[in-house]
Amino acid sequence: MDNWDEIRTAYQVARLGTVSGAAEVLGVHHATVIRHIDALERRLGSKLFQRHARGYTATEAGRDLLTVAQTTEEQFAQLSSRIKGQGETVQGEFVITSVSGFSDLVVPVLAEFQRRHPAVIVRFLTDMRIFRLDYGEAHVAIRAGAAPEEPDNVVQPLSRIRTGLYAARSYIEAHGIPASEAEFADHRFIVAESEGSRAGFYRWLRERVAPEQLAFRATEVSAWNEALRQGAGIGFMSAYEAMADPDLVEVMAPRPEWDSPLWVVTHVDLHRTRKVQAFVTLLKESAKAWPQCTEQG
Repeated sequence: MDNWDEIRTAYQVARLGTVSGAAEVLGVHHATVIRHIDALERRLGSKLFQRHARGYTATEAGRDLLTVAQTTEEQFAQLSSRIKGQGETVQGEFVITSVSGFSDLVVPVLAEFQRRHPAVIVRFLTDMRIFRLDYGEAHVAIRAGAAPEEPDNVVQPLSRIRTGLYAARSYIEAHGIPASEAEFADHRFIVAESEGSRAGFYRWLRERVAPEQLAFRATEVSAWNEALRQGAGIGFMSAYEAMADPDLVEVMAPRPEWDSPLWVVTHVDLHRTRKVQAFVTLLKESAKAWPQCTEQG
């Protein structure tokens, strides 16, 4: 077990299921991947993969190796991220993650950060999944909803996004507008695809309407908003965005229980580095000037 290259190769084959995929990720020829797998299987005296027409599937022994290799790979990534963040200059790669839907607020801050520090290379990653700061996946995360509770993270309040219920004028012309919750039964609604959405306002709506009324479901915030503008149904939108669109009509004003608290999250090992502190300071200052439909945390 003294050849990490072979173990790392096996890990990538198990993760991706093909020799070609592993070769591309590792930047080596596919013959090198096969040679590493064959050598590792000889050394261990056990088959790690079942070969078939579609690719490679890990055996039980292969899955055991995958678990160990994945942990080691993640620890190396975490160490690398910490080492990169320990410098006292604001330069190099800077990775920030956010849930989808806040790009219009965050990107101007990132652009200003880069203007102040031209040597910085920005990577802004948005996804519905939560990135692992303890594995070095990002320097800073902006998260919405309940306060994050992962150990070893520094969590600071940033702002609160107010959210209301809106409809396009085209929808109202075709279906009218509900005067209260009692009239929801006659209408169609736009929601997140996942019933486990972290957004409290979607849970609130699902408790009040029948499943068949949830006529448009999507995983992306941009899709929810576009469906709303196209008149596909009544839906939620951040108040600051809705006020900027004259084609949208407020069905229900924002309520405190629909607010989305925003948090700035950093890992304790990187929190005090100059690069992270420079960005977090700028972000918190910029948030004070965000539209009045947001509130400073």
